[in-house]
Amino acid sequence: MKIQNVKGGYDFLPNEQKIRNYINEIIIKNFKLYGFKSIETPILCYYDILSDKYDEENDILKEIYRLKDQGNRELGLRYDLTVPFAKFIALNKNNITFPFKRYEIAKVFRDGPVKVGRDIEFIQCDADVVGIKGQFIEAELLSIYVKTFKELDIDIYIKYNSRKLMNGLILEAGICEDLVQSVTTVVDKKDKVTNDEFMQMLINLGIENDKVNKLIELFNLKLEELNAKFINSDNKFIIEGLEEVNNLYNYLFKLNISDICIFDITLARGQNYYTGNVFEVYDKEQRVKGSIGAGGRYDKMIANFIDDGEEYPTVGISFGLSAIYEIVKNKFDNSTSETDIYIIPMNTETESLVIANMLRENGYIVEVEMNNRKLKKSLDYANKEGIKYVIIIGSNELETGNIIIKDMINGNNIETAISEIGNLELK
Repeated sequence: MKIQNVKGGYDFLPNEQKIRNYINEIIIKNFKLYGFKSIETPILCYYDILSDKYDEENDILKEIYRLKDQGNRELGLRYDLTVPFAKFIALNKNNITFPFKRYEIAKVFRDGPVKVGRDIEFIQCDADVVGIKGQFIEAELLSIYVKTFKELDIDIYIKYNSRKLMNGLILEAGICEDLVQSVTTVVDKKDKVTNDEFMQMLINLGIENDKVNKLIELFNLKLEELNAKFINSDNKFIIEGLEEVNNLYNYLFKLNISDICIFDITLARGQNYYTGNVFEVYDKEQRVKGSIGAGGRYDKMIANFIDDGEEYPTVGISFGLSAIYEIVKNKFDNSTSETDIYIIPMNTETESLVIANMLRENGYIVEVEMNNRKLKKSLDYANKEGIKYVIIIGSNELETGNIIIKDMINGNNIETAISEIGNLELK
């Protein structure tokens, strides 16, 4: 047996996990600042719930990990946190108050290609709101991105678009409604392939050349040109879609973040459950090529689950922890340990544990040497781990009632009475 991790799954050493925890702490702090509450959902889902509403060619279906339980039921590992959240609302609607704002940080799984910032097992950090229509809340969600990535010292830009607008333009090109989802999937790849490849993908769907040319013409228009061209249009998808992106732009402008947010008519996101505006976040320096955050509005998913005649307008965003980690790790200071104080007993094990607990009560993270190593080896360990403060406790310290705290970084010594440890201020 060869001992190894599955490709796309990783062990994270303490210094690596410290970075990931740091990222999560900033994200969670900002979720809470905007009024989001924490929930938890199961990793395993029924496959028909995960696959509902997708055409057979959609990439997401190829990436679902499928399995059966002992009852021969078709199950799957969740590929995102959005579908499980819709299920959560359907099952718990009588126990929550709307509008409902939740966040969840948990593992998801996708059987797709592995590359930098994209693994098969990874953590998503999601915030979603149920019960608010319009772009007011969407602008607030995008402002969470701006605030959070600024604190993470990542220079970003955000792409946004409307799925309604895309649908309207596809129909405007003369393409039948049955092909709208398939064409949307192709349009989303427009910037990733050559023009010839893009045309061929559309032709492979059975679309005539004149309609392909019309489609390309429409999806090359800028927002100002779309507004002018369709000002008197009777295509309701285009009218509603333009209203969505224009309203969002106006909010972003007032929030002073419109320079960070870019309208992109080809942006669709991979999931077909999106019904309105969609978003993707990118690193300006392109240290990770794909998106480092994404989301959008999906007003029909929960209503489809519940089918009680009520509307459940929903919009959410997600942070890609793996991708963010790849950016942050190279500039993160790992030279110091999370441990504040390292105690070295010199035949004073019990007393050292008592003092350690006193320091912990005061909020310090404390380790105690327990292998009876020589003093030099213990100090070498503290230096190697980057622990800033060391306390050596011997019989003399117990007799005098005083201890010396060694600052391993600056070389200073701090003397204090053991009885005053509860008032010790090192940080």
